[in-house]
Amino acid sequence: RSMLEYKARWYGREVIAVDRWFPSSRLCSACNTLRDTMPLNVRTWTCDCGVTHDRDVNAANNLLAAGLAVTVCGAGARPQRSTPDGQSATKQKASRREP
Repeated sequence: RSMLEYKARWYGREVIAVDRWFPSSRLCSACNTLRDTMPLNVRTWTCDCGVTHDRDVNAANNLLAAGLAVTVCGAGARPQRSTPDGQSATKQKASRREP
């Protein structure tokens, strides 16, 4: 990881570490539905929303979205979790502060 961080600094980039247990390949990148289980031998799957995913491409899309969520709004890298008002971390609106 230190080599990645070094190279990222060299090229003006940032390395964002996502939680090891983030379910990137089981989370639908189209509708954010999380599948309970999926054996590793399943390479393509179809979500209930009708989108067919290649497992590796879907995981890459979800990891990119999680990293962008951290970069943009400082949210945790687990978009399937909900906030107290029911919105996912990647879909939060700016909250108004009470005077």
